[in-house]
Amino acid sequence: MKNMQHTNFWKKYMTNAQLDLSIARYTKVPVTWAEGSYVPEFNKLYFIMEGEGFVKVNGKIYYPKPGDLYLLPAGSTQAYGTLNGHNTFGKYWCHFSSKVNDAHLFQIIHAPVFIQPDNPELLIQKFKQLVFYSEKGDLSSSFRIHSILFEIMADFIEESNEIYFNFRTVPSFEKMEKVLQYIESYLHDSLSVEDLARIAGFHPNYFISVFKRYTGLSPIQFINRQRMERAKHLLVFTDQSVSGIADSLGLEVSYFSRMFREQLGFSPKNYREMISRSGATSTPKKLRMDTEPDYFKDKTDLPE
Repeated sequence: MKNMQHTNFWKKYMTNAQLDLSIARYTKVPVTWAEGSYVPEFNKLYFIMEGEGFVKVNGKIYYPKPGDLYLLPAGSTQAYGTLNGHNTFGKYWCHFSSKVNDAHLFQIIHAPVFIQPDNPELLIQKFKQLVFYSEKGDLSSSFRIHSILFEIMADFIEESNEIYFNFRTVPSFEKMEKVLQYIESYLHDSLSVEDLARIAGFHPNYFISVFKRYTGLSPIQFINRQRMERAKHLLVFTDQSVSGIADSLGLEVSYFSRMFREQLGFSPKNYREMISRSGATSTPKKLRMDTEPDYFKDKTDLPE
């Protein structure tokens, strides 16, 4: 994946992504599997296990091979069909919706149509789990479904070399970008909602609504969160005193210490000592999925 530089705002914005699974199955498709040009309102993932066929996306024809993982986004013009009679696709597949606030995820993230996963066996395991939990339908399964679907999409993004972002499809991108840049530059000042709304060209009440929709926080909450992020950095990577850090953020030291404790659960001094003891550059171990449910059945009744 290409290295992309974004503000903390847009990182926060992307964490608002919602992936909602509608169906997941394994299918050995019939010879009648075909659809002419149409525009689905949902996204598809096809993980090809065997056979031959084609998919057409926005006028370009692809011939998936076993081991390919295809992402067919909502809103694209699509078609598909079989080739050469009876050697049809056997594939894991799912349909899901994806939104970030009011925008479609794949209007913001532009991804390739397919990848060849680095670890197909692990991907098979994840699809089997996705199928299994989608059929259970209980409360805990809904959490597992979201987790697995996010993992599959994270793998797709990480293993793609053609990913790029187009935040200008997001309403008010440029205005909100100006606001965030201003906040970053003037964290040490007294920032008012009225001033920020004026920069965006919005009425203050409307500005608060837009800001919270994109960040999940009110402007004041976001400003204080950014102040604590900067404070964390200064505590770890500089020798500045707690009072000096508070002053650099335009805060009284007592108020700064109370806010820091409320947000992180530690006093600034204790946080610095804890990070110093644990090592600020330590890297957490990568999580694994070592187990899968015992029971999986291939489904042949849904030729998607």
